[in-house]
Parts: sequence; C-alpha cells; structure tokens
Amino acid sequence: MSEVLARVDKLSPERQALLQKLLRKQAGEAHEPGAIRPRRGGGPAPLSFAQERLWFIDRLEPGSAVYNLPVARRLGGALDPAALERALGEIVRRHEALRTTFREVDGSAVQVITPFGGFTLPVEDLSGLSEADREVEARRRAAEEAVRPFDLSAGPLFRAALLRLGEEEHVLLLSMHHIVSDGWSLGVLFRELWALYEAYRAGGESPLAELAVQYPDYAAWQREQLAGEALDRQLSYWRERLAGAPELLQLPTDRPRPAVQTYRGASVPVELSLELLERLQALGRNEGATLYMVLLGAFQVLLGKYAGSDDVVVGSPIAGRTRAEVEALIGFFVNTLVLRTDLSGDPSFREVLGRVREATLGAYDHQDVPFERLVAELQPERSLSHAPLFQVSFSVQNAEGGRGALPGLQVGGLDSALGIAKYDLSLALTATAQGLRGELDYSTDLFERGTVERMLGHLERVLEQVAADADVRLSRLALLGEGERARVLEEWNRTEAEVPRDACVHELFEAQVERTPGAMALVYENEEVTYAGLNARANRLAHHLRSLGVGADARVGICVERGVDMVVAVLATLKAGGAYVPLDPEYPAERLGYMLRDSAPVVLLTQRSLLGQFDGSGVPVEVLDEEASVYAGQPDSNPARGALTPENLAYVIYTSGSTGQPKGVMNGHRGVINLLAWGERHWALTAGDAVLQRTSLSFDVSVRELFSPLLAGARLVLLRPGGQREVDYLVEVVRRREVSTMVLTVSHMQAFLEHPGLEECSSLRRIVLGGESIPAGMLAELGARLPGARLYHEYGPTEASVTSTVRTLGAEGEAPGASIGGPISNARVYLLDMRGEPVPVGVAGELYVGGAGVARGYLGRSGLTAERFVPDSFGAGPGARLYRTGDLGRWLADGTIEFLGRVDTLVKVRGYRIELGEIEARLLEREGVGAAVVVAHADGAGNGRL
Repeated sequence: MSEVLARVDKLSPERQALLQKLLRKQAGEAHEPGAIRPRRGGGPAPLSFAQERLWFIDRLEPGSAVYNLPVARRLGGALDPAALERALGEIVRRHEALRTTFREVDGSAVQVITPFGGFTLPVEDLSGLSEADREVEARRRAAEEAVRPFDLSAGPLFRAALLRLGEEEHVLLLSMHHIVSDGWSLGVLFRELWALYEAYRAGGESPLAELAVQYPDYAAWQREQLAGEALDRQLSYWRERLAGAPELLQLPTDRPRPAVQTYRGASVPVELSLELLERLQALGRNEGATLYMVLLGAFQVLLGKYAGSDDVVVGSPIAGRTRAEVEALIGFFVNTLVLRTDLSGDPSFREVLGRVREATLGAYDHQDVPFERLVAELQPERSLSHAPLFQVSFSVQNAEGGRGALPGLQVGGLDSALGIAKYDLSLALTATAQGLRGELDYSTDLFERGTVERMLGHLERVLEQVAADADVRLSRLALLGEGERARVLEEWNRTEAEVPRDACVHELFEAQVERTPGAMALVYENEEVTYAGLNARANRLAHHLRSLGVGADARVGICVERGVDMVVAVLATLKAGGAYVPLDPEYPAERLGYMLRDSAPVVLLTQRSLLGQFDGSGVPVEVLDEEASVYAGQPDSNPARGALTPENLAYVIYTSGSTGQPKGVMNGHRGVINLLAWGERHWALTAGDAVLQRTSLSFDVSVRELFSPLLAGARLVLLRPGGQREVDYLVEVVRRREVSTMVLTVSHMQAFLEHPGLEECSSLRRIVLGGESIPAGMLAELGARLPGARLYHEYGPTEASVTSTVRTLGAEGEAPGASIGGPISNARVYLLDMRGEPVPVGVAGELYVGGAGVARGYLGRSGLTAERFVPDSFGAGPGARLYRTGDLGRWLADGTIEFLGRVDTLVKVRGYRIELGEIEARLLEREGVGAAVVVAHADGAGNGRL
C-alpha cells in the first residue's frame, strides 16, 4: 500500500484528482457527462466561464499585464532557427486557442478563430555587444516582453521572439495571455515544440497526430454541461462548505491595505532540504494523504497563527482538465478550488491533516464548478482592495517542463521577475531531486521582503515539527527559532538603568526643596507657590494626617477640585506614609460612593462645596478650604519616614471593571520612582521648564504631570476646573505661563492643532500623546506650526505605573501611526500567544508588561489579581510578575511595537480606557432594559464615541 501511495504522491494534484474521479467512476459512484464533440459550423464560439472573467477584467483594466504568461528559455548549442520557427508555427496552426481573439457580438463576448496564415519568429542579434552587456540586454528584453500588454480584440495573443547572444547561445521569449493558456498548456507547448523541432531539424515531418477537438469546442461543451441538476448538486456542496467563511484572512501587514488592489508584487525563493521532503512524504503515506495535503495543512496552520484565526481559507489552482479529450490542448482550463480548513479545538497536526484531506477530496469531487460561477452564486461582499473568497493561494507543481537536453541543444531558464502579485500571498512548491523548491509571491503594497522571509522561516519550522511528531498540537507548534526568541525576549528588553533604590516619591520632592527652596513650584491662575511654601503646607497637613492614624499603606481619599489644595493633599498623604485615592468631583455620585466604600480610606480630604456627595458615607472628612486652622499649628518640618519603604503604596487609582464595578489598582513608590527617573532622563526637564497639569487626578497620567516637574525644580502649571475642555483657555495658559511640556489625548491634540493662535505657544518643547493611533498629517502639521516641539507617543496601563513604552516622533524618518515604541527603563514588554509563549515579529500577541512598574494588584480582589498579574517565567527572578494587559500588539522589525487594539471589550475613547461591560451593566440596571450592547465608533470628525 505504501508503495502505491508513494507512486500517487509523484503525480501532480490535478492528476491525483483525475485518479480519484476514475476510481469513483469504476465504483459506480460518478456520473460521467457526455463527450466533447467538435462544434458545428466553425463560427464564433462562446467564452468559457474562466475566459469570461478575464474578458471582463480586461475591459475594466485594459493594458494590464497581470494576466500575461511569459516564459524565457536559454538554448545552448547549435540551434536551427528555421526548424524552431517552423515548429512554433505548427503549434499555432494546431491549437485554435493561439489564433483566438475576443469580440462583442449582440452584447455578448465570443471567441473568433483567425485562420492560420503562417508564422514568423523575429530574431534580434545581440552578439555584437560585450558579454556583460549581452546578459543585461537579454534580461531587459525578457522583462520588457513579460509586461507588454495584449489586445484581446486584435490579437495575436501568442508572441515569440529569439535573442541571439552568440553562435551557440540563444534566448527564446514566449508570451501568451492567460485567457488562451495556463500552466498545463505550457507543458503541452514545450513537449510539442521539442518533438516538432527535432523532427524538422532532421528534415522530417510533424510526428504529432491532429487534435480531435479544440478549446472553443470545450467552451461550448462546458456551457451545456454546467446547467440544471448537475450544476445544482455541485453548487449545493460549495454553499454548505463555505457558509459563514471569513470574507478576509486578516494577516498582519506592514502597510495598510490600499483601497484598490494594484497587483504590484515580488517573490522570495523557497528551498527546503531533501531530507525534510522525504519525511513529509513519509508522513503523508502513513496518513493516507498526499504531499500536497501535508504541505497545505502546514501552510494553513501557519496562516492561522499569523491571522489569529482557526478558520482559514486559501485558493488552490487545479488543472480543470477532467476530460481525457482536453489533456493535449492548449487553452485556459485551470480552475481554482476554495479550500477551507477548520483549525479549532487545538487539534493535533494529525487531526488537521485528516480535515485537510476531507476538504481537499471534497473540493476535487466538486471541481467542475468554475470559480467565476461560484463567486456569482455565493455573492461575497465585493471589494476592489482584495480578491473574493480567498486572498492567499497555494499550489504544488510538477517539476517544470520545457527544460532538459535535446540532441545538440541544452535548455535552461532565464530568471526574470514579473513584479506581479495576484493575491496577498501565493506559495508555489515543487518536489525535486534536491528537495522542495518554489517561491512565495507577495503583494508589495502589503508586505516587506523581510516579513515574507521570516514567514518562510516559520513555515520551515512548522514543517520540521510536524514531520518529527504528527501528534503535536497546534498550540505547541513553536514558530520562533532560538535567535528570534532571544531577540524578542532579551535583546529588545535590555532596559536596565540605575534609579534611586531606597527613596520614596515625596523624599525626592523634599530633596528638590532643599536645592531650590525659593524657586516657583506651582502656578494656579493668579496664585504662585514656592517649593518651600508648598512643602511647608504639605508638611502641616501630613502631621495632622499622622495624628488621624494615617501610616504605611493607609488610604486617604482625595476629592478636591484642581488647584493648590489638590497638590498639597497628594503630597501630604505621601509624607504621612499613606496612599492617596483620587475621587474625581465630576464622577457620578454613585460611582464615587462605590469607590469610597471599596477603598475604605482612613480619612477623606475634600472641600466644602463637595461635601454633599459624601453624606452618610461614614468616612471621617477633613474640609481643606475651611478647616485649615485644625492643622495650621502643626509643624512645617518634614515628617519622619518611620517604617515606610519604597515597597509601600503611593496611590490607588480606580479603572473600569468588566463586571460593572471599577477596580482599584495599587501602585507602590518603587514603580513611580522608576517612571520619574526614566522621565528625568527622557524629558531632561530643567528649572526653566513648566509642565501643564490638565488631567484628572483619577487618571494615572496625572502622576507624571504632578511629580515630574516637582522633582526637577521646574514649575507645575494647573488649569482651572473644567479648563481642560476649553481650547481657547488652554492655548492662553500655555502662552502666558510659557508651558514647555504637556500631555494630551490624540483627540485633544487635534483640537489644539486647529486653534488659530497655536503659533503663540512657541514655548512648547514636549507634547506627550497616549497609546492611540496618531492620524496621518498630525506630525507634519505640528512641525509646520510649532517646529520646536516634539511628540512622545507613550503607552502604559494603570497597572504598570503609567508608562511602559515610548516612541519619540519628529526624528528624521519617523512617521505617525500605531507604533508605541519600545519599553522604558527597567520595564520589560512581551507579546505572547494563548499559551503564554512569545510570538514572532509581525504576529499579533497579547501585551504583557513586567519590570519595576508592575503594580501590587487590585485592592480587595485577590482572584482578579491572580488572573491578571501572572508569574514572569522569562528569567526576571523569583517572585517577578507580569501584568496581562488585554491589549493586542505585534513586534515590528525595528524592535518597536504596533498597537492593534483590545483582546476583550475594553476600548479607548479620546484617550481614556473604558470597559464596555461596565456601561452595559449600568444600562441593564435600568427598568425595562432586557439587553444592552455598547460599541465604540468614530464620528465624522474621527473622534471616538460610544
């Protein structure tokens, strides 16, 4: 049995299909349609279904070379040009397809057969050029001929030319339009060419028998056969097979998909060892599958991993010559099968191979439906940006015909790249005596060459693993080689940097007070406070908080409008040893009440105007703007540290929760210190800088805004409450206070750039944007209006101390987009698959953040903490943890990360992370609401909305 399978394996996929069909016929399982007969009358013939599609494409895009079939062959030895010309002429005479043109008659396209009127082979003599110039010119002529368009209505649709490079060195150029030929036809052409050439060279006549039928006969027969019940049976199979199939295989691309497919392409060669080929053939024999099925299964597994999909559809060309009468014809018979494989359930590769075998045999058994007819029947959503039903092609070919040795003549290829890609990717492989050979064509609109080369490396690794163990589960298939694994885990995470090891945040502020006590620390409207003055006010309140029982890890609620009291309250809480819990006065009372109950602070610091929101909370309240006398008599000296360490909490900030309730993230001093130390190096703030504080204290960005200037001797400039939403006011404050640094969301940045007075903000040097995609044109517009400013694109979850990665924009060659850069100092960033294993460059994975910034966890939620904060298994030391962000990203080739969105339902709207589940839970609480779905979308101005 294995010997039979080995012989079957050497057949092309098309011949394997014919064999299957013959076996079914012998078993009485197939109904054989009527024989193909010569047409009566010899007039115009209908187009085949495949020809009809190319006819319409040509009408839409006249002059395109996408469907040219060029061939260039080196002919070494004593060539007889007259015998070659006569042989080519005889082929043109024999095959009506090569004398066909296409015209429209009464609204329908028809084939018109031109009578044979002789054939001339033009010869171009390049022998007078130097050897190097001859080679260059031969390649230029081959490339030129390959893309020279055909006129389907005028013809001819077959061209030939001979280049004479020397006495015994020639290049034969042949070119046909796909509408009259295909890959099988090339084999027919060369077999006949060599037989005729040999006969004519010896002075004989044609040894070939006359053809019984011609391609136009087949086209007419096809139209008759593909109708009625026979067609319905075939279409029924495909409708069921492709029901619910994805319209587009979402492969990660290097560039956005253009609105209109250009077909620009390139190729990367494939070379896999003979030893691997033999093991794959043995695997197929053991499983009752062909090499084609094994390779297809492995390729679809790879595509599934790249696309993050367990439903993978590819197209595969098949000869379409299901009748013996047409095997010797030149013509456009090739059909395309749509092969869909289910990869769900984490199957073993052995199981996948079984699924592929079933899908392939089913497709072969229903191959009579032309692809064009199938598209018309299924009516997929049509797009000019990609092919319908599938965007990736796969084929396994026989060793190419047309090469070899003839008496006195050696035939070889002349490599010439067409630069055309009909699909996103097209993998063509051939089993040779040296191993698997082939090429992967790719759309240059979508992919860089390096990306495609990496993909082929990953394919080879998949093939090696399944050849070694067919029972390996898909989740256990590793795409990364050792070098690439080391790059994404170690090389791109080498971020070690020195930071103050034993200090707390407020102590670094106190050190700055010692250096610049009289310098301006804080500016709010018309109020200005020096470093010494701010420190003294915070110290008095801190001593009072100590007297209320605030110490290490004790929580202090702060619900204060933006102003000097807000900054004093934060510093005082830290100085007392506590962790501040920001409560935004603009939040709904219900949310504030929940946060207050959940955080259970020792005391709440607020203002008289806000007291009504906390009636009945049971939490002790200190009113800052009316009870200053309570702590006015407290010492203005720095409180002693006591038992406080950098491991203690600095703040608890609440973020959205998928259960409908927000969750408190506990961040320690060490993570904040690391952030600020990195910022000091990265931003390089000086005493001359002014940093704008515009973000709500309840958002973690405020941590950076507050402390970066106060630890650098710079000025902190506060906006009035609500002022962050007033662009005119914002521009005025930046101009008047000479702000040098500010943090904005992308949507706020867009409004800022549109302000007519922007040029007056010339003091700006640094603008930080948070983790959203930056629109095209924003960087150029900023450069034109504020040439001294630079953009910093930062990303980081609250659970990782504000910022985890950064990308600096404005440097030469940089461009806007979704790249969020690389990890900051002492941070580590990983992109992992569902198993927690690193993904390759270009492949989407979930973002995990490790290093100094990782938070302690969620307040009072040990289960959720254990779920989201997982052990770091990548060599960061005992006890190290990673935060699982739920964000998707992929490594780019330069070691930066492209942000791709969310794994779950948390979205970003105008820069803020929002858990859709939280809003849905609130809606469901409303009377009469039985179900609720919340989605994020962009409005007409490109701003996020719910």
